[in-house]
Amino acid sequence: MRRLGRIVVWMLAGTGVLALVLVGLGVWIAAHLSPRTEHDLPKRAVLTLDLDAKFHETVDGDPLAALAGEKSYALRQVIDAIDHAAGDTRVVGLFATMGHASLGLGDVQEVRDAVGRFRRSGKPALLFAETMGEGGSGTLDYYLASAFGQIWLQPSGDVGLTGMMAESPFIKGTLDLLGIKAQFSGRHEYKSAIDMFTETGFTAAHRENLGRLMDSFSDQLADGIANGRKLTPDVVRGLVGKGPFLAAEAKAAGLVDQIGYRDAAWAVIAGDGKDKDQAAEEIDIADYAAHLAEPKGIKVALITGSGAIHRGESHHGFDSEPDFGAQTIAEALRDAVDDDGVKAILFRIDSPGGSYTASDTVWHEVKRAREAGKPVVVSMGNVAASGGYFVAMAADRIVAQPGTITGSIGVFTGKMVLDEFWKKLGVSWDEMHRGDNAAMWSANRPFSPQAQGRIDALLDHIYADFTGKAADGRGIAADRMDQLARGRIWTGADAKALGLVDRLGGWSEAVAAVRETAGLKPDEPVRLVDYPRPRKIWEVLAEAMAGGSVTERRQLAALLRAAAVLEPLTARLSILAEPPGAATLRMPPLDHSGTRR
Repeated sequence: MRRLGRIVVWMLAGTGVLALVLVGLGVWIAAHLSPRTEHDLPKRAVLTLDLDAKFHETVDGDPLAALAGEKSYALRQVIDAIDHAAGDTRVVGLFATMGHASLGLGDVQEVRDAVGRFRRSGKPALLFAETMGEGGSGTLDYYLASAFGQIWLQPSGDVGLTGMMAESPFIKGTLDLLGIKAQFSGRHEYKSAIDMFTETGFTAAHRENLGRLMDSFSDQLADGIANGRKLTPDVVRGLVGKGPFLAAEAKAAGLVDQIGYRDAAWAVIAGDGKDKDQAAEEIDIADYAAHLAEPKGIKVALITGSGAIHRGESHHGFDSEPDFGAQTIAEALRDAVDDDGVKAILFRIDSPGGSYTASDTVWHEVKRAREAGKPVVVSMGNVAASGGYFVAMAADRIVAQPGTITGSIGVFTGKMVLDEFWKKLGVSWDEMHRGDNAAMWSANRPFSPQAQGRIDALLDHIYADFTGKAADGRGIAADRMDQLARGRIWTGADAKALGLVDRLGGWSEAVAAVRETAGLKPDEPVRLVDYPRPRKIWEVLAEAMAGGSVTERRQLAALLRAAAVLEPLTARLSILAEPPGAATLRMPPLDHSGTRR
């Protein structure tokens, strides 16, 4: 009986400790994550922006990052905050820091555009970088930095302006050694996501497509840097061939304005060296964004599809990457249509594609929204390709950044055949089946001629459906659409010239397109409302607990970070996560180490 009593006491004590922990956590959250009020803002402030932080698409993208001491931003909130600060008399400048930014090219252009609007208001924008490269390429980092009025570089830093390189692993030789045969088919020659399994190097079509992408990217970077630094594109291209640059060399070449440390750079923009009473205070851009009052205006539904497209609901587990559940997005579209207060829909897409049927589900709901009289405008992020383009092509307007990766109108499917692999291991299989094609998706035998015929018919049907819907949605003749499709990837700039998107730009251009399609005045205030509603932090905690302990999740996250060196390969292998036989609308991952590492 005494033992039972001790157990009860320990249980009660444990419950009390847990309650105290939860209460303490709640107090911490309230103190650190609650929005500021009007009087919290200083009379003179400089917004600070950490460009090394993690950026995500949705406002609830990583609500636990602050609890772990990690800086993260919602991209839209950063853009809104910079735009609002341009007209806020209390904000006297923008101060950004950088070591190695992790933004994609589309998001970099989004931030560059916002910084440009801020500077045109007459306020200074200064960037301090410890380095832009340090043993790796800093080309994309420098492209981002060149949007600022002043660039400061630490004396020990360098500017890794070295250009672009694209590389891809091919593992056919490894599969041959193991006795594994990759049996995939695609539509058509530019659908290169499967090439790493079936080829030993770039095919002619793959090389052609990748070369055009790199040319477009290089032109955009050269033009942007030239405009920001008052140089010519040819001068910038010449400098690219001479990088990386030591700090003194970078200053002599006109790539940076000052060499110094952060405190000296901060003193320049904050006025610390002048009247102390007039010195500006530092406020992080996330805190400033949290302070902003809810906008008023016409209600516009904002629906965000980010990550690989799949059937079912989107998953938002703790430390999980964003994904694009067709059921979640379709329900959000239906809810927006049914809401009489919603004037239009802004559909933000950042996805390399995924399931054909899931993509078709979302395409249908976009089409239904238009038919119901709710205009739909698509805003493309870093990538909206293959299935990511499929879900966009029924919209009234499509807006993309020049550096957005899009197109990839095509499809592939197939399987890995393991019969010889099992023989090498001494493993034998036996089977029984009913139906001539019952075993067609078995990994233990190649496709029979009859099964391959069915595969070809499936791929031809999906390709015809994809290109037909794209032609109808974009008003392009079928034969011309076939020329633009065939699995070919385009930059947003090229897609605009070819009629695959309507205009170039980011959030501000997309909102302008919303006003146009909804018949609003050009200066009509609009209010973006997330569909579905963003999760609260306690909902994230509940979901994390339901999916395993926080410790287990953190251990998994640590393992994933430790395995980051394999990311270029695992990103390509991720297409094998699709069920055998699933028709996949997906573009190949791109490693352009001159822009991202």
